[in-house]
Amino acid sequence: MSKMHVEVAYALPDKQKIVALDVEEGCTVKEAVLKSNIDAFFPGLDLENAKVGIFGKAVRKPEEQALKPGERVEIYRELKVDPKQARANRAAKTAK
Repeated sequence: MSKMHVEVAYALPDKQKIVALDVEEGCTVKEAVLKSNIDAFFPGLDLENAKVGIFGKAVRKPEEQALKPGERVEIYRELKVDPKQARANRAAKTAK
């Protein structure tokens, strides 16, 4: 099998990391995330259960989704506040 180049990215508000990988064709999103070892830079990051996407589009089954050459896998952080609630909070604050 031939190799292809992909990236795995994760970011916190004050720190980000992109890991470039050469993986086998047919590599899944989940396999690339685990091979990246990006959790070494972010203690507490749970790669097994993290929500992921490709170029901003969520991947529902990362263990099945095969990557294409040049794609970037993004690991998403858990939201601290539901976006609808955050919007309601801002509206209430503005109304005061």
